[in-house]
Amino acid sequence: MSMNEALQAQKNNPKKIMVDVYTTWCKPCKILDKRTFQNKKLIKYVNENFYAVKFNAEGNEEVTYQGFTYTNPNYVEGRSKNQRNNQHLFAHAMKVNAYPTIVFFDEESNLISPVKGYKTAEQLEVYLKMIASDDYKKVTTKESWKKYRDDFESTF
Repeated sequence: MSMNEALQAQKNNPKKIMVDVYTTWCKPCKILDKRTFQNKKLIKYVNENFYAVKFNAEGNEEVTYQGFTYTNPNYVEGRSKNQRNNQHLFAHAMKVNAYPTIVFFDEESNLISPVKGYKTAEQLEVYLKMIASDDYKKVTTKESWKKYRDDFESTF
């Protein structure tokens, strides 16, 4: 779904949002789609716990978030899928500076955190479950993150 659709859906059924921020030219983004996002356990978990959004960080979609409409004013129409474009202002607002990045929002549409780089389903699982369970609120230091990650047991 689009970010606007997820934000609207939250009004009727509060749920966290997971945004896959990608670009059309990004090879690791394509691998994330082909490998990670094909994992059936991951798909089931995400659909149960999040609104899943795909957002082109260099696209021209308008996103209305917290009373402001974000655009990509420097978007260049007609570039091929293999060419870079200018970054969308909403990608910047989500603190995205690498692709792929997965960004999480809470049930009230507040930004939780971006997670940069390609992740396997098993690597992404720890973030998904930490966010879905609200354990991220307790993981506030590098040490607590390391302990959380080291103690985590994958089920994917």
